[in-house]
Amino acid sequence: MTHTRGFLTAVLATTLLVAGCTESGPSAEDAADDLATALTSGKLAGAPLSGSTPKPAQQSFDDVVEGLGDAERRVSVVSVSEASDDGPATARLRWSWTLPGSDEPWSYTTTARLTDTGDTWTTRWSPALVQPSLRTGERLDLTTQQAERADILGAGGSALVTARTVVRFGIDKAQVSETQALAAARRLAPAVGIDVAPYVEQVRKAGPKAFVEAIVLRPADAKPVLATGVATVKGVGSLRDTLPLAPTREFARPILGSVGPVTAEIVKDSKGTYRAGDEAGLSGLQSRYDEQLRGTPGLTVRAVDTQGGTRDLFGVDPVAGKPLRTTLDKRLQQLAEGAVADVRPASAVVAIRPSTGDILAAASGPGGGGLNTATAGQYAPGSTFKVVSSLALLRAGLTPDSPMTCPATTVVDGKSFKNYDDYPASGLGRIPLRTAVANSCNTAFITDRDQVSQAQVADAAASLGLGVDHDLGFPAYFGSVPATDAEAGSETGHAASLIGQGRVTASPMAMAAVAASVAKGSTVVPRLLPDQPSDDVTPRTALTAAEGRQLRSLMRGVVTSGSGSFLASLPGPPVLAKTGTAEFGDQQPLQTHAWMIAVHGDLAVAVFVDVGESGSRTAGPVLERFLRAAG
Repeated sequence: MTHTRGFLTAVLATTLLVAGCTESGPSAEDAADDLATALTSGKLAGAPLSGSTPKPAQQSFDDVVEGLGDAERRVSVVSVSEASDDGPATARLRWSWTLPGSDEPWSYTTTARLTDTGDTWTTRWSPALVQPSLRTGERLDLTTQQAERADILGAGGSALVTARTVVRFGIDKAQVSETQALAAARRLAPAVGIDVAPYVEQVRKAGPKAFVEAIVLRPADAKPVLATGVATVKGVGSLRDTLPLAPTREFARPILGSVGPVTAEIVKDSKGTYRAGDEAGLSGLQSRYDEQLRGTPGLTVRAVDTQGGTRDLFGVDPVAGKPLRTTLDKRLQQLAEGAVADVRPASAVVAIRPSTGDILAAASGPGGGGLNTATAGQYAPGSTFKVVSSLALLRAGLTPDSPMTCPATTVVDGKSFKNYDDYPASGLGRIPLRTAVANSCNTAFITDRDQVSQAQVADAAASLGLGVDHDLGFPAYFGSVPATDAEAGSETGHAASLIGQGRVTASPMAMAAVAASVAKGSTVVPRLLPDQPSDDVTPRTALTAAEGRQLRSLMRGVVTSGSGSFLASLPGPPVLAKTGTAEFGDQQPLQTHAWMIAVHGDLAVAVFVDVGESGSRTAGPVLERFLRAAG
């Protein structure tokens, strides 16, 4: 006869009353509860098990569940049935497992036969208490199947990062003796360009059947290694595989990131999502959007016997990841990277489509050591910032034809400011604003500093997309412009900010956004991830179409009669530009950043070189190379 828990309690209560409240020992239901609690905790010392010591049962239990790793379990009592005439009771236990990386629980019931020993109820240990089909000697084992990792897409849905063929080089210890494996490692390491001693030690510590990977190369990079004949050395293995890769090793790497084997730290912090041997995004977009890209791994729980035989007990199919869309244009990104490929200092080319704000290219040159110079670099923008200062002056009442004074030098609070070394003598004296912009006269803007407050400068910068933070879903620095005279630091600081120095900083992406805003005639917020929700941050003062026309006129003058005249021969729409040079550091003479921004049709571009001669001489050739190739 079977009772529910409530009914059993009522029967027991009635029995106690009839017996005149005579005390009795633990019930079968109490024993079932104790058993469920012990199985949940994994500590069987408190379990009602028959026998003199729980140690053998504990060891057997640990062996059975060890293969499930960090899986969490909860065991509860479903029912307790008690036969008549003081026979054994039967407890039904419900097991519910939360398996690492799976939202689908694994649930089932097991049965425990409880025997009344006179003063308590006990049950015999058996692996079937953990899973009903388990036999003595069997254990549980969890394996995961990685889902198909999704691609990172570019403009037009083209695959930027997708599964591409690679060659894995390593030592296959299962094929050779330990001595041969170490000898092969000493041959392989220099052939693939890695340090010998650390790799040999890695091989030494690996298990006797391990494949100890040395390096993973694209087929084109693997050819020279294979040509050395090192792959024929006994113990050396070369395996073809696929990995999520961009078209080239350098392609937008600081932004896109990389995929590789999870580290011990990642495994520890993942709370069971990752296990040793899994692969995950390690940096860039691959890391930030790893959950979306990797999908949901599949898993299988098996019963494994002492001979290695297996039986499937539970499984969840993997679900492929979801592609991540970006706005990067494959052709323009490669052209941008080619434009800075031979630039030794840190450098960047960023191209934005003004009509949409799409980032079409964001190339960080090799001189940056792998850092994201293009969208996250922080540098003084120099005279490219005069586009911002011009907007502030226009709002203060000046026009492109308003006269300004451009002396050879000017002094503010004891600090002397001058123009660049080869500033044209014809551009000195009384000149209109358009000439001051075209020739990039520092002293003219500094002399007119009283026309605008620092707050007005910051407001103009915000109208052009500079100095206002946005969450774009990837590392992006929008620059910093002091909002008050106090933040600028001094009268000298305010003067320096008008020529893009002092405490003014920007990234190449931010300066490309300035050029894009001028081209569009309204504030352009760059976007790289079209599916990323846009925020509602807007500048306090919107850029007007009339202001855009005036700024375009000023930037066109840089090409027709100023420091950007070398761009005048570019075919197609009229080119707009602004050069920039910014002093930095303590080295004497001071080093200079080289900048140039431009607009060509529906393309706004910023070029930055960390250390250069000037904007026109250093950044200018890079810009021209890119624009001519981009068409």
